Formats: sequence, structure tokens, C-alpha cells
Amino acid sequence: MDSTIRVVIADDHQVVLDGFIARLQMEAGIEVIGTASNGLEAINVVKELQPDVVLMDVSMPVMNGIEATSVIREENPNAKVLMLTMHDNREYIMKVMQVGAVGYMLKEISAEKMVQAIKTVNQGSTYFCESVTQTLFSQEVTPAAQKPNPLSRREEAVLKLVAQGHSSKKVASLLNISYRTVETHRQNIKHKLDLHSTAELAKYAVERGLVS
Repeated sequence: MDSTIRVVIADDHQVVLDGFIARLQMEAGIEVIGTASNGLEAINVVKELQPDVVLMDVSMPVMNGIEATSVIREENPNAKVLMLTMHDNREYIMKVMQVGAVGYMLKEISAEKMVQAIKTVNQGSTYFCESVTQTLFSQEVTPAAQKPNPLSRREEAVLKLVAQGHSSKKVASLLNISYRTVETHRQNIKHKLDLHSTAELAKYAVERGLVS
């Protein structure tokens, strides 16, 4: 079915792989179409199968998940990569943002939340599990909050909605503007702020106090 979300899972522990597959097999609308046991294998599997969503372990042999995600995002920009890890670590989270992953969740996440995460990123939004969000935004307010705001009011409105997890299509609907206009605003915002991913935009919005 066209509505089925096609998923590839990359993890170097077979028990973990089997567990994730078992979680998702019972879910209507999600199909696990392939697996990989290291980053290099993940790149090849994604290239061959063209999944909608990739669940990517951070720590793997041969090539880690962060390096693999960087390559996948260059070769297949439409693939949404959700990082999986045991590490609730700010440094890891920041690296994940920089390579273009659209979500980050701990392996202990419930089956219900995992399904929610897959569906959320497939629709064009970002997903960070609660503990990761707390880790990322629990730091003191950074100097970004004191810098002059280079954005127009319309760009700020777009940024706020994007940071809240809305897709460009939803933002267009909420602001009563065209999808193309929203995409133009998003590119202008990234250029002005020198940011490169939706996750970085969300972090900036939090630091500026646009969202809580």
C-alpha cells in the first residue's frame, strides 16, 4: 500500500534488531523492509531499498551511525533518519543534529512511542524523546538569546511553528500562505542564522524564547 511506511533498521546487536522488528511487525502501516549491522551496510541497504524511515544505531562497527547518516542524507535526502542510542548525551545529540537526522530516541523507548516517532518523522516533522529534549535544552540560556534577531516577523512566525514540530504543509495552512512560500522562508531563516537542520532551528527557537 502507498500509505505503508517502509523502514530500515541498522543495529549491530541481533537481539536488539529482532526486538525492534517484533515491535513493529504488529503495527499496521509500518513495514520493516531491511536491516543492517553496521554503518557501511546501512548506506548500501538504504541506497538499494529506498526506505521512508531509517532507525539508525549511533554506535556500530566499521562505520558509526552518525557518519553513515551523513552519507545517507547526501545520497538520499528523502530518507528520514531516526537515531537510536543508549546514550542520553548532549555531545551525541548535537552531532546528530549536524548530520541531518530528524530525530533521536533512546533504545528503551516504548513500542508505542517508537511507532509515534516513525509516523511523526515520516510526515516531515522532528522527534526527540522527552529525556533527550531535557538534556538538550537544560543548559543555561546561550548567547544566542542576547544576539540581535535577524528574522522578519513572518520568518519568526514560521520558525516558531517549525520548532513546534509542524511540517511545511501544516505551517502553510496555519499562516494561510503557500507551501512554496513557507519553504522559501525556511531557506532564508537557515541562511540568516547559518543553521542547517530542522533540529538546529528548533534549538535556536528555544534559546530565543520563541517556544518553551
